Amino acid sequence: MMNRKHLLVFFALGLFILACKKDNGIQEEIESFLGFQKPANFPDPEYKFANNPVTKAGFELGRALFYEPRLSRDNTISCGSCHIQSSAFTQHGHDVSHGIDDRLGTRNSPPIMNLAWNKAFMWGGGVYDLDLQPIVPITTHEEMDENLENVMAKLRLLPKYTTFFKSAFGTEEINTARLMKSLSQFMLMCISSNAKYDKVMRKEGNAAFNAEEQAGYTLFKQKCASCHSEPLFTDGSFRNNGLSITAVNDQGLYTATLQATDRYKFKVPSLRNLKYTAPYMHDGRFLTLAAVLEHYHSEVQLTPNLDPLLTKNAQPGLVLSNDDRAKIAAFLSTLNDEEFIKNTLLSEQ
Repeated sequence: MMNRKHLLVFFALGLFILACKKDNGIQEEIESFLGFQKPANFPDPEYKFANNPVTKAGFELGRALFYEPRLSRDNTISCGSCHIQSSAFTQHGHDVSHGIDDRLGTRNSPPIMNLAWNKAFMWGGGVYDLDLQPIVPITTHEEMDENLENVMAKLRLLPKYTTFFKSAFGTEEINTARLMKSLSQFMLMCISSNAKYDKVMRKEGNAAFNAEEQAGYTLFKQKCASCHSEPLFTDGSFRNNGLSITAVNDQGLYTATLQATDRYKFKVPSLRNLKYTAPYMHDGRFLTLAAVLEHYHSEVQLTPNLDPLLTKNAQPGLVLSNDDRAKIAAFLSTLNDEEFIKNTLLSEQ
């Protein structure tokens, strides 16, 4: 029979093994963190990294803050509540965002990916610096409904954050600039660049489109690429794509610029990871990709400022046969990046 001495030895050995496993996990994460790396098939980023270089400590602080519910007034909603990694950092299943007290926003939660290449943020514009963007959801009544002073006061009460900030910035001071820059460092690392499309473009291994995907790629370049340009699959512009005007009467970019020519223009979204980001459009009105393609084929409305690219024919919209749509959908499936949504470096720790 095993005596107490033997039990203590086995218990100590077990703790040692667990500690080693934990240390190995931490070491693997340290070794896997290379900072911001531009994918070979991507253009140079728009973000000014000289003002906020991504460091391991800054990224880890940003990740903790991204999943921190204390950024909301009632400590229930984090950035990660509306931007869920398994849904390519969107709020899957919701047409519009859901904030504290289950308040409903007016727009669909956009994906957080490849933001280093963005010149403007949000469906309706108004923010042109990633370091300022988080202020909007934190302070918006329908979202987190908090103010920055309260956020920082709450964070200062937690020793883990004074440690985090000191590691990232050299002192324990928690201020707005550091809060925003660390969140940016996390979001800048949300890079989706390992879909089948990317591997084909980079000629990795034996990656190749099948016949239907290749035919869809050809059609895509003819029909869609003017707005959804490669390799990001958005040109970053704001356009009116002929959606019918609803009772909400969201006027898009106009709300930021007050220029009549901007009414009903919304930011062109990336087409990456469509498998994970439904529903679609700024208000989540379309549940499926098939519905989106049907819109462009037969449902485009002659609303004010309709994009000229959708008015080339006698009828507004694009000529898309059923076969065309099937092939385009096959190509778009090559933009789904499973590695991105399963990247543990971006998950809540």
